[in-house]
Parts: sequence; structure tokens; C-alpha cells
Amino acid sequence: MSNKAKPQTSTWVSKTIKFLWIAFIAGFLGFILFVWMVSINFLGLFGSLPDFKALENPDSEIASELYSADGVLLGQYFRENRSPVKYEDLSPNLVNALISTEDVRFEDHSGIDMKAMMRVFVKSILLGQNAGGGSTLSQQTAKNLFKTRTDVSGGLLSSIPGLRMLIVKTKEWIVATQLEKSYTKNEILTLYLNTSDFGSNAFGIKTAAKTFFNKTPDNLAIQESAVLVGLFKAPSYYSPVYNPENSLRRRNTVLGQMRNNDVLTEAEFDSLASLPIELNYSVANQNKGLATYFREIVKADLVKWTKENLKSDGTAYDLYGDGLKVYATIDSRMQRYAEEAVADHMKGLQAAFYKEMGKRDPWVDGDNRVIPNFIEDAVKRTEAYRLLKVRYGNDTDSINLKLNEKKQMKVFSWEKGEVDTLMSSMDSMRYYKKFLQTGFMSMDPHTGQIKAWVGGLDHKYFKFDHVLRGKRQPGSTFKPFVYAAAIENGYSPCYSVIDQPVEVYIPDQPAWSPDNADGKFTYEKMTIRQAMAQSVNSITAYMMKKLSPKIVVETARRLGITSDLQEVPALALGVNDVSIFEMVGAFGTFVNKGEHTTPFYIDRIEDKNGNVIQQFTAKKRPAMSEEHAYLMTYMLRGGFEERGGTSQGVNFDLRNGLELGGKTGTTQNASDGWYMGMSKDLVSGVWVGGDDRAIHFRSWIAGQGGRTARPIWQNYMIKVYGDESLGYTKGPFPRPDRPLSIEIDCDVYETESQRFADFDYDAKKNDF
Repeated sequence: MSNKAKPQTSTWVSKTIKFLWIAFIAGFLGFILFVWMVSINFLGLFGSLPDFKALENPDSEIASELYSADGVLLGQYFRENRSPVKYEDLSPNLVNALISTEDVRFEDHSGIDMKAMMRVFVKSILLGQNAGGGSTLSQQTAKNLFKTRTDVSGGLLSSIPGLRMLIVKTKEWIVATQLEKSYTKNEILTLYLNTSDFGSNAFGIKTAAKTFFNKTPDNLAIQESAVLVGLFKAPSYYSPVYNPENSLRRRNTVLGQMRNNDVLTEAEFDSLASLPIELNYSVANQNKGLATYFREIVKADLVKWTKENLKSDGTAYDLYGDGLKVYATIDSRMQRYAEEAVADHMKGLQAAFYKEMGKRDPWVDGDNRVIPNFIEDAVKRTEAYRLLKVRYGNDTDSINLKLNEKKQMKVFSWEKGEVDTLMSSMDSMRYYKKFLQTGFMSMDPHTGQIKAWVGGLDHKYFKFDHVLRGKRQPGSTFKPFVYAAAIENGYSPCYSVIDQPVEVYIPDQPAWSPDNADGKFTYEKMTIRQAMAQSVNSITAYMMKKLSPKIVVETARRLGITSDLQEVPALALGVNDVSIFEMVGAFGTFVNKGEHTTPFYIDRIEDKNGNVIQQFTAKKRPAMSEEHAYLMTYMLRGGFEERGGTSQGVNFDLRNGLELGGKTGTTQNASDGWYMGMSKDLVSGVWVGGDDRAIHFRSWIAGQGGRTARPIWQNYMIKVYGDESLGYTKGPFPRPDRPLSIEIDCDVYETESQRFADFDYDAKKNDF
């Protein structure tokens, strides 16, 4: 009987073994079939995989970068703030921390770590313990590059929870093995670091190192590298900014892994683990850094450019993801000097404005009376009011309640920087309307390249750009166009006129008879160079009368003024709005020997590989003769050289050895203060004024351009000519090679011109 029992036991065991083998082989073959079906996206059930070409040229969003002419990164344009680096740019500390923590067998596997997978299978599935994810760096790189876990790459079966993760993991295995075939280990590691999210809007190791430690990846210390590697587990939970205790604990875990893998000694680990986390944290945005207003102007141009230009494959460029490298004409050193000059002067000027204002409101009419309901009317032009109007309709009580409801906010101040306070919308409007605004631009007149651009006080709080977008009355800075027309019509800088009242009549218009700035007439004869130097209105009006508004408008347009100009006598005193941008370009014509060069600020655009896509060049055209242009520089030098010239107060050390030309401008009630200044190398323009023309100094003397605008230009020029690295040297404006056909020696001119007596006239008999 015992002989009969043995076959039954043997049969049961053999059947079990046979079943297990069949199940194993079936499972193995089923898994192979499953992997194959995933790889080809069988019947669209599993979702797409990147093709081989995409694996060799992975497409990840890269921020476009804006560089200054001297190679300084000014800013970036991005959806994901990412700038790639090469393996050579990585600190060994970073590489060691990453491999020790995320994939200790990275150098030994081919994309899939079987030991890690078995560990995960046994601990997580069989024992129910947390054994980590088991993903290699190659798999994690695949996840970063090709978004394997997004709905975009999902198929019909991806909606099944358990099956979805198996499909995702399978895709990552497939892509990881393909990456291992296409890239070296160093390249995969670099790809991973370049494509990872570190939180705080930092994508990629270059941006992360800059954001958290203000360093480049090659300069990261061991403990700093450990902090960044620790973020891979959960960027928010382990953020050193928002969860410093979690971050410190995670950093020490990474350091412990480095010790366990013999990268650190026990002593080194103990020393580093005891250190606090020292951050130099700053999230990049368009309100920080140099040239904030300029960067926004460039962005608008680049968005337009991407719509008008296509890649070689016919697709449109993406400013926020294609990693374009844009090189501007701005010089970072000159930009910094301009911003410093603006901040230094405007801080003091604002204090003077507050002092003069006292407890009075600065928005006044022509008789210096406070304008009623000024703030209430200003609020109605805001987006906040529009939204309240949509919400509450004609319920003015509810709207006013919300407008006067105080809330926590940060506000700008010169004295303390950002200030936390409680303010309502009405309070905020009242507060900000009391600030004087400004704009500054500096250009190389020979190339048309803009070297510095300051659009306002602080881009975070005052978004409006006053260089290109803003237009205001130029006041007396428009007078040079009147005198340019005179020079072109044969008048010498020595041509003399008597300072006396002038009346100009236009049919169907009231007579125009301007006063001088001080309300007085000297009834003395002076040359037109002296008159422009002292900014005498009566003599400018007389020249306008001799020439006609039509000729002056034509001259201004030819020289570079593009804004609408009315052919009226008052144009001589700058009553039509213009921008700093066009004024600087027009004055540049005088320095550039009569050739007008349109100011420009983008030098070239390159793709992410450094190939030049477009090179920009200056737009030039002849505007006046070289002789006439030189005579205008001579006229503008009068402000520095003639007795009573409005530029006489400029720093002597700057003037010493350097010929300068300049013109102040102040509009009625001192609403606008201007200064246009130039040397042989640079032409610059400054405007200062209130956000609204009703906001200004009550004292015309305190609000004149020589006090509000000229100091910014002066301080900028002192810094520029004091920096030898810029290559600017002092010297005169270049004189034409040919002898002048117009006499500028006034003694000789007077001797030869005695027969003329244009200054003896009856103003009322001269009209158009």
C-alpha cells in the first residue's frame, strides 16, 4: 500500500511545480507582450511614446534669455524658469549627492535597476512596507523629458487607477533604456538636473542654484548641493524657505547617504550636518534686477517678432519655451549708472516735493487751487473700479464701501523701500499720485544703439514706461528745432534779435504773444545762440515768426520727431506731446553729422544652440548737412559757454576737457521738467513730472527742468566718463573738414552785417 501512496504525493507536487512554471512563463510572456503593446500603443489603449528622433532631441521648455551688450544676463522670459547647463558646469559635490541619494547603482545599470525593482516588489507588494520608488535616474529623466505621467500621453486604459501606474512605469522603463542607448551617463545625469523642478519657480539646476544660493552650479558647496538634491523628494515639503526644518532634516539624510557610499567621511558628515542652511534666496521675476522697464519693452517686441518669423520647419517660435538668446544694445554698467542716478536724485527731489506740499494736495489747477474730486475721478479710471462696477452695477454705496475698505498691502517708499501697511484703494491712489515720475534714455548717436533705459521709479509699483510709452510736452527742449530750421535757412548763430514782446497772428486764431519765463523783457540785443542758451521765449517766437510753423514742423520731422505736431506758433515752446525716445533720436542727428539714426535696442537673436536667427542693424538716413549739424552742436554748447546759459550749473569736473551741449525744458506751471544733454559719444534725455499734469511743484523755480531733470543726466555722465572700462574719453565735438560757410565769430559777423537791422521791427505788422 505504501507503494501506491507515493505516486499521489509526487503527482501533487509535480502538478504544483508545473503550474507555477506555466504561470511564471505565462506571466513573463504576458509581461513581454504587455511591454510590446505599450511600446506600440496597441489600439491606442496605452498612450503615445516619444519616437526615436524625439529621444535624440528631447524637447523641454527653456527660458529665453536677454543679455546686455557686455554679456550680462538682464532677464528671462519663461513659463518654466529653466536654463540648461553642461556636465562640465556641475559641481562634483552635486553629482555625488545626486547619485548617492537617487541612484547609487547609476553607473552599473542600463536604465533599469533590477535590484531596486526586486526590493520594491518584495517590500512594497509582498510585505506592505515603504521601499521607495525604485526609479533610476534614467527613468526619472524620461519622466521629466516626456511628461509620461500627464493626461496628454495617456491612452484608453490609463483611466484605470492600478493599471495606469503600471503603464506609466512601463513607459519609463522603455524610454529609460532608449535614453541609455542615445546618451552617455554624464549626459543623462545632466539632462535630469536640467529638467527637474526644484520649487520656487526654479526649473533646472542652474536656476535653482541661482534662486536659493545666488550661485552657479559649479560653485555649490557640499551642504548646498545636499539641500537641492533633497528637494527632488518633494519640492514644497522640503523647501528651505517655507519648511526649513523639513529641509534641514532631508539635507542631512542626503549627507548620510553620501557617508554611506563613502563620499564623505564620518567626521565630514558630522561637521556638515551641524551647519545651518544659509540661503541667498531670490525668485527671479520681471520686477527685479537691471533694466526692468526695458525688459518689458523688449518682451513686447519679441512677442511680435515670434508671430512674424517662422522656424525652418514652418512652426512659430515660442519666446517662453524655445530658449532664444536675445542680445540687447544696453550696456549693463551704463544701465546701472543710469538707475543709480535716477534713484539718487528722485529720492531727494521727492523729499523736496513733500516738503513744499506740506499738508496740501499737489493736484492743482492753473491758479494753484486744489482740484476737487481729483482722486475720486482717478479711481474711476482703474481696473479695480471697473471690476467693482461689474459686480455692483449702479450701487454706488457698495462700490464706495469697497473702495474705502482697508486691507493689508505693501507700498513703495524712497525712505524705507517696501513698507507693509493697511490701506484702502482710495488711500493707495492718494498715496501714489503724490509721487513724481521720471524717464531716462541714453544713446550712442553714431550707431543708434541705446545704452541705458530707465522707464520709471520702480517697475513693481509703477508699471508705465516713460521712455517710449509716455509722451509729454517738451517745453523749451523743442526750441533747438526752431533754431535748426533757422540755421538751415542761412541764419548764423551770431544773428542778433532784441528781447522784446512778439505777437504772431494766424487767421481765425487769437494772437500769440508769449512771455519769457521770468515774465520780463530786457529789450537788449542778443545772438540766437545766447537766446537759446538762456532759453529766451521772445526770440524763439520771433524766429518762429520769421520761418513759419510749417518749416519748423518739417525740420523736426526730418530730424526724427514722429509724434503729431500742430503747425501753430506755440509749437516753438513745445506744446505738442513727444517721447524721450524720439527726442533723443532727433538730438542724435546733430552729433551724428546730420545723419538721423533711429534708436534701436536689440542687436541680434540666437536660437538655443547659438545660431544667429536675425541680426538687427541701424536705420539711417540723411537729415541735414554736416555743416548745419555741427552748427547745431555749437548752438547747444551755448548753454554751457554763454553767460546765463541754463547748463552753467553742471559739474565743472565733468565739463573740464569735454565739450557738452544741452537744453533744459520746463512747461507751464512746471508740470514737466526736461533735459537733453549730449557729448561727442552720447545723447541722453530726461523727463520728470507728475503722473498727471495737475501734479507739480507750486514753485516754477523748484520745478524747472534744470533742477528736476538735469541732475540725473549730470550724475549719469559723471559715472560714465569716470569708468575707464567703458572706453569713453573726453574731447570736443568733431568739426567738419571743410571750412564753415556760415560765420560763427560774432565780432566778424557784426562787422559784415551792419546793413541788416532785423531787430528793429514792429511786431504787430509781421504776420503770416
